[in-house]
Amino acid sequence: MDDKTCDILFEYLRSILYDTTVKAPDISTLEPSARKLGMGLLYLQKAVEEMQAYTADLSCGNLSGEFPSKENFLCVNLKNLHANLNHLTWQAQQVAAGDYSQQVSYLGDFSKAFNEMTAQLKEREKQLTRKAETLLSYNELFYELTRSRKEWILVVDSRTSNILYCNKVNHPPASLDLNPHNFCEGCTHTLPIKCNLLNWTEERPSVWEQEDASGAVYQITTYTLEWMETNVFVHIVTDITENRMEEKALADKAYRDAGTGVYNRHFFDEYMNSMLREKRDITLCYMDLDGLKYTNDAFGHTEGDQYIHDYVAAIQKNIRTTDIFARLGGDEFCIIFPGCCKMAASAKIDAVLSEFITENGRKPYPVSFSYGILDVHGQENTYNPEQLIKIVDREMYRCKQINKQKYHTHPAAPASQQPPQS
Repeated sequence: MDDKTCDILFEYLRSILYDTTVKAPDISTLEPSARKLGMGLLYLQKAVEEMQAYTADLSCGNLSGEFPSKENFLCVNLKNLHANLNHLTWQAQQVAAGDYSQQVSYLGDFSKAFNEMTAQLKEREKQLTRKAETLLSYNELFYELTRSRKEWILVVDSRTSNILYCNKVNHPPASLDLNPHNFCEGCTHTLPIKCNLLNWTEERPSVWEQEDASGAVYQITTYTLEWMETNVFVHIVTDITENRMEEKALADKAYRDAGTGVYNRHFFDEYMNSMLREKRDITLCYMDLDGLKYTNDAFGHTEGDQYIHDYVAAIQKNIRTTDIFARLGGDEFCIIFPGCCKMAASAKIDAVLSEFITENGRKPYPVSFSYGILDVHGQENTYNPEQLIKIVDREMYRCKQINKQKYHTHPAAPASQQPPQS
């Protein structure tokens, strides 16, 4: 074999082992004694490429990718690993379904961790079972303890969905021999979500919430046990409507502007950062209420507040529920339009401006607002919210200069409304 052929084949082997893209030589151009070796390297290239694709799938947990050929000797151990991972996935599914007898013995240190986990889960299941058995031995005490509780406690036959016990029954039975068919007849304690409880089928302990048609919210703690020789669901139901209303009030206080009720700067910043992280396409409208300082100085802050409220009402009446309207400062506001182009947003805001001016034409001061609009293309955007505000602020400023010439010639305020001289 001559030196040139050796160099070609050696470079080809190096490329197979180290290069991302491999270009095979023309085997027919090699000297005859080297062609068989060249064919072998072609086979090696294919095997290596198969192995690389296979390992890429396995490394990211894709167990349903393309399987390498039977002849690929490089993938033998990888195929064994693939089979082990498939079996481990099945075992994890069995554990998730409550079968804690699963054991792993073929994955070294991971096997020990997996087996310890299943042993702990099994022990916890035993603990729950012991607690259930303890509760079973105190059924009569259970009746007495639960009758005065504010929560609803329902014991439901898991097979027939009949109610076997309810602590809100009008006349608690003297014995434990209840008739489930007329248990709720004549009861004045109506639980709106009773049907959801009777339709429950999940056998694992759960804490879940349910809202009824009136907006009341209930938190339900559900677990299973054997009670009076029957497999039952025990539902402990707590009315948490007041808690949820308090949480909403706190959230509104944290994210709402106290003066107008629209979103505040804190909410705007969080929402904008979220949109930018998700690379969402949005249209940003930055607005400034024209002449607010003049209105406050000439007619008083009460009239200035009314000016703001009239403006906010005009905006809210004309935007979608999916649009985010926020107050950034005293007279600075912003609207985030998801899924709306600049042209459509401009047409809408321009129409709102015309309507706002027309409806407030009798005010003793000029009424208008200036705005700038910017399309933010999520995949291409590299700016943060503060930088985007600066960009759209420049467009708003140009609008303000036009508005000053077009709408604003400040009349003198009535003497009774003039601010006192210092």
